[in-house]
Amino acid sequence: MSAQRNTIIGIFVLIGLLCTAYLTIKLGRMEVLGDSGYTVTARFTNVAGLRVGASVEIAGVSIGRVSAIRLDTTDFTAHVDLHINEGVPLSEDVMASVKTSGLIGDKYIAITPGGAEELLAPGSTITDTEPTLDIEALIGKVVFGGV
Repeated sequence: MSAQRNTIIGIFVLIGLLCTAYLTIKLGRMEVLGDSGYTVTARFTNVAGLRVGASVEIAGVSIGRVSAIRLDTTDFTAHVDLHINEGVPLSEDVMASVKTSGLIGDKYIAITPGGAEELLAPGSTITDTEPTLDIEALIGKVVFGGV
């Protein structure tokens, strides 16, 4: 009876560990079996609050993730690498904006489609961008009469 009980407990522990691993991967937004898609770079003047791993969306649908954020020290702009899912073409005149979702203020990149027929090649740069809204500066203008 004791060996059967130990076997049942072992099976439940194994199932629990598998569920924990699955949730860790899903919630951590990790890629396990390869990374299909392509990367483009967007150049912003301000990306305050944006984090690596943030969502890239078109019309509210996730099409990729932010894979890297770095500072270009020649013109002091933020270069954001966007990993776009395979099968999602972007025209060369798309616009990228830093937006805020929900009440907790998670930042994400919103892509506004363009009308050009030519597509962005992997490694291309999106130059038509809109930086994040600086709430502190806006409140300061309202409070001190700058608006």
